[in-house]
Amino acid sequence: MKELKYSRQRESIKDFLMTRKDHPTAEEVYLNVRKTFPNISLGTVYRNLSLLTSIGSIQKISCGDSCERFDASTDSHYHFICRKCGCVMDMDMPDLSFINTLADKSFCGEIEGSVTYFFGLCEKCSQEYVDKPESKR
Repeated sequence: MKELKYSRQRESIKDFLMTRKDHPTAEEVYLNVRKTFPNISLGTVYRNLSLLTSIGSIQKISCGDSCERFDASTDSHYHFICRKCGCVMDMDMPDLSFINTLADKSFCGEIEGSVTYFFGLCEKCSQEYVDKPESKR
């Protein structure tokens, strides 16, 4: 594989993601990186996020109907996606990779991995739902 040429913009994107735990969107990354590189384009940010994802430096989290989000943590972990506000959070829980072995037992092909997302209401949205009077639900 061809060696990747160093890019200050790409490094800035990765550095920004490493400071975040809220899994920002490409637009959020763009708005932040523009503070350092005012002439950077949204297209450049998208291309670099795609490249960083493809080489395994970051992960892309596909949130269904909402936009994709990005995570600098590439270790195996799980995410929760709030169906109301769209926030994405890391979940602190035991490893579920045994599910690949279970799936492999009932599948004729070869299981190479899996992605698990949990959906529902985050704590804030759940509390808002509980606090609303019956007539407003």
